[in-house]
Amino acid sequence: MPAVEMVQLWRGGLLESAHCGHAVICNAEGEVVESWGDGGTVIFPRSSSKMIQALPLVESGAADAVGLTTRHLAFACASHHGAAIHRVMAADWLAGLGMGDADLRCGVQEPGDRAERDRLIATAEAPCQLHNNCSGKHSGFLTLNRHLRGGSEYVEHDHPVQQAAKAAYEDTTAETSAGWGIDGCSAPNFASTLTGFARAMGAFAGATDGGDARQRAMVRLREAMTAHPELVAGEGGACTELMRAMGGRVTVKGGAEGVYAAILPEQGLGIALKIVDGSERAKDAAIAALLVRAGVLDAGHPATRRRLNAVQVNRRNIETGVLTTAPAFP
Repeated sequence: MPAVEMVQLWRGGLLESAHCGHAVICNAEGEVVESWGDGGTVIFPRSSSKMIQALPLVESGAADAVGLTTRHLAFACASHHGAAIHRVMAADWLAGLGMGDADLRCGVQEPGDRAERDRLIATAEAPCQLHNNCSGKHSGFLTLNRHLRGGSEYVEHDHPVQQAAKAAYEDTTAETSAGWGIDGCSAPNFASTLTGFARAMGAFAGATDGGDARQRAMVRLREAMTAHPELVAGEGGACTELMRAMGGRVTVKGGAEGVYAAILPEQGLGIALKIVDGSERAKDAAIAALLVRAGVLDAGHPATRRRLNAVQVNRRNIETGVLTTAPAFP
C-alpha cells in the first residue's frame, strides 16, 4: 500500500504543502490493531529505538552493578539538546565509571540549547562529545561495555555491545533485521518493518513488574523516561512537552528522518510512525494526532497546539497559515 497523506500546511486558504507517511498500532500481543499506509515498509527507527538499545544495559545487570538511577536510564534513552543539565549528567555518569569525554565515540556536536551555546561562546569554550544528543545512549553503551569487558570501539557493528542491541531489536520486533546503517552518532541502527517496530512498542506497553527479566527492564526504561522527560529531550522539545502533557502515562520518543514511537501502558498499545520525507514538523503533528485519537493527549493542551492545528506566523507575528492533519488521518 502507498503512504497516506497525513499532514497539511495551508496558507491563504490554499493547500501549500503535504506530508505522507505510514503508521501502525500494535497491541501487547504483537497484533496489528490499526494501520495507515504500508506497515511492511522497512525503516531505520533511528533514535526512536533507544529504549530497545538500552534493554541489554538493564537486562545484563550492568545498570545495577554501578548503581544507575532512573535518571541514568532516562538519559540512556535521550536525544537531548546538549543543555547544561545534559552535559553535567553525561560528565558525572562517565566520571563515576572512571571515564570521560575521550571514551565516547558519538562525536562532537554543538548544543541545540541556546543558553549552553551562548555559554560556550562567552567563555571561548569548544563543544565536546558530552553535548552530543546521544551522549546518554553512549554512556549506557560504555557501562554495558565495561560489564561485558569489550574493546574500546563499542560502536562497531560486530562489537558485543552492538550485537546485544541487535539481538534485543530482533527479539522485540520478532523479525530478522533487514540490515543496518550507521546512525548520526556512529552507532549501528538496525532496520525492521514499521509493523515490527510497532510490535516492539506494544511489548513495552504490555510489560509488567511481575513479568520476566525483559519485561521488568522494559517497565524500568519506559517509567524512567516519563519520570524525567527533561532529560529525554529538553525544554521546548516535543518528547519532553508531550510526556509532561500526558502526565507520565505515555512514553514517546522521536527519531531522525520522521520516525516516532509511543508506548501506551494503560491501553496496552504501541505506536510506530514514519513520515516519508523525514519532516520534523510533520512527525510531531502526526504523533500528536494519534495520541489525541487514543484519548491520552488533550487536543487543547498548549504542547499539542504547538504541533497540531498549529497557527503559523511570520517574523512580524502575522498569521500566515496553519499546520493540520489531512482529512482522512488519523
